[in-house]
Amino acid sequence: MAPGAPTLLLLLWLLWYPDFPPRAAGCPTACRCYSATVECGALRLRVVPPGIPSGTQTLFLQDNSLARLEPGVLAPLTALRRLYLHNNSLRTLEPGALRAQSRLLELALTGNRLRGLRAGAFAGLAQLRALYLAGNQLVQLLDFTFLHLPRLQELHLQENSIELLEDQALAGLSSLALLDLSRNQLGTISREALQPLASLQVLRLTENPWRCDCTLHWLGAWIKEGGQRLLSSRDKKIMCAEPPRLALQSLLDISGSSLICIPPSVHVEPLEVTANLGEDLRVACQASGYPQPLVTWRKVAQPREGQPRAQVQPEGGAPRPGGPGASDTGSGMLFLTNITLAHAGKYECEASNAGGAARVPFQLLVNLSQQQQQQLAPPPPPHAGPVSHEPLQDAGSMAFRALGLATQTAIAAAIALLALTALLLATMICRRRRKRKKAPGPPGEGTLFVNDYSDGPCTFAQLEELRDERGHEMFVIDRSKPLFAEGPTEAADGTAAGPGQGLPLQPPAAYEIRC
Repeated sequence: MAPGAPTLLLLLWLLWYPDFPPRAAGCPTACRCYSATVECGALRLRVVPPGIPSGTQTLFLQDNSLARLEPGVLAPLTALRRLYLHNNSLRTLEPGALRAQSRLLELALTGNRLRGLRAGAFAGLAQLRALYLAGNQLVQLLDFTFLHLPRLQELHLQENSIELLEDQALAGLSSLALLDLSRNQLGTISREALQPLASLQVLRLTENPWRCDCTLHWLGAWIKEGGQRLLSSRDKKIMCAEPPRLALQSLLDISGSSLICIPPSVHVEPLEVTANLGEDLRVACQASGYPQPLVTWRKVAQPREGQPRAQVQPEGGAPRPGGPGASDTGSGMLFLTNITLAHAGKYECEASNAGGAARVPFQLLVNLSQQQQQQLAPPPPPHAGPVSHEPLQDAGSMAFRALGLATQTAIAAAIALLALTALLLATMICRRRRKRKKAPGPPGEGTLFVNDYSDGPCTFAQLEELRDERGHEMFVIDRSKPLFAEGPTEAADGTAAGPGQGLPLQPPAAYEIRC
């Protein structure tokens, strides 16, 4: 056989049998399964294919079009050790989506479209050693994002758009040895953010637009004291992007006295505005300082629930996605629409940066026309006394006046409804009491029932004996033989009855009792 013939035969075999090694029984269509590995890469899949063997330890799903991991789709794969999902279209990672993969050691999510990581996204992955999140669209890392990864050793976050790393974002990563934050948009980082990394050996911070001010003084000092061991010769080039006088200089070459911050100053003009009901209002708060201050508007008095809050809006733009209470950097706008009485009061513009904070008060007054004052004024109480000619109290000092028209109307309607309900309840109670007074007592009580009265009249003693012996089988009054006339003043024969002539029985007329 000519040299190279076995290789040629092997190539012909692979072309003739493209599924070699042979696909295991129960393997998903178009995937390749061998040993404990399943390969489903580059198949343009939009969902995880069903039928993956439960004993799979390595799963390749890279280079597909997966946009979401459906809840529970990976639940049967409890033996999974390595999961490769890089170069897909994942936009979010649902909390608990990988909870069943408690044995997972390596997770690759590089090259997806993740814009944020929710709390609990990595819940259940207590054994994870390596996490690849490079090449996504992450903008910020919030506190406790990686709290459920106590054994993680490598965290790759390079090539994102991270501009904010909160102080507790890396909390729980006590075993982390490598952290790559290069090629992001970080301008600063706090000492507290790196404190949980007790086992850190490699730190990459290059190719970020570092803002070399007082907030980075600690980083330069820390690297010079002992952090150099974490940086390679390439990583030591932490270059400043601003301020302009320090641009393109290495942080390690700049003296600590050059890393300064300028406290903010705030300017609001005018400091007091009077607006009419229903109008819109825009008030600018100009702030300066270095680094650029964070500007926040807020109402000094805590508003009641349901009352509108001030909304900050960048100058000349639409409201920020943060909604009410959001903040803007540089120039902040207090933007109020459809002003009501509830908007009146004292506001405060605050600007803060690493150098300090400054505040400026602003007063908003709401003007009422004469017609609106008459509509809101409460009616005078009805009384017959002389009308007082003293001046009425200013409406602005009344608590009720601070409410909007709709709120005042709702309160008045509620009070009227409560009064009507109380009146109806009182009427029902009176009617029930009257019915109880008119209603007869239980059958047999105070009543003599007909049986027989042929044996002659009975005494009261005999009557009580019969009551005890026979219960309600009583004997009756013989109404044909009245003993006393009706009324206390006249007897049956027309003569006046004295005090001892009869007993005060009810009803007024008395009759002979027979048994």
